[in-house]
Amino acid sequence: MEEINELSNKIIGLALDVHKNLGPGLLESAYKQCLAYELSTAKIPFELEKSIPVQYKNVSIDCAFRADFIVDGKIILELKAVEKLLPIHEAQLLTYLKITGIKLGLLFNFNVQLLRNGIKRLIL
Repeated sequence: MEEINELSNKIIGLALDVHKNLGPGLLESAYKQCLAYELSTAKIPFELEKSIPVQYKNVSIDCAFRADFIVDGKIILELKAVEKLLPIHEAQLLTYLKITGIKLGLLFNFNVQLLRNGIKRLIL
């Protein structure tokens, strides 16, 4: 778990850097591309817009669920740029964690003055 916590802290640091440089008020897609750049520069492996199929009665169904990022197969990142995080945003990330079997998720809302106030860490 220490390795995942260390990776999580690196990701949060990179997200803070993105927010520091861009500030609030942009579309989610801008933050997503900038965070992808930062992860690449830091040589942290990730998958962007990763499709997540749903297992239903022993059948894999592609329902167009897409995680914003799956980092090193260990952490799911969901990015938002909304007035405030809602319970449905947490529910979405928890569902992605359950479907994938990944234990840690980070939910970022970039539309805040201080990003530390827009970060939620969810553990299954």
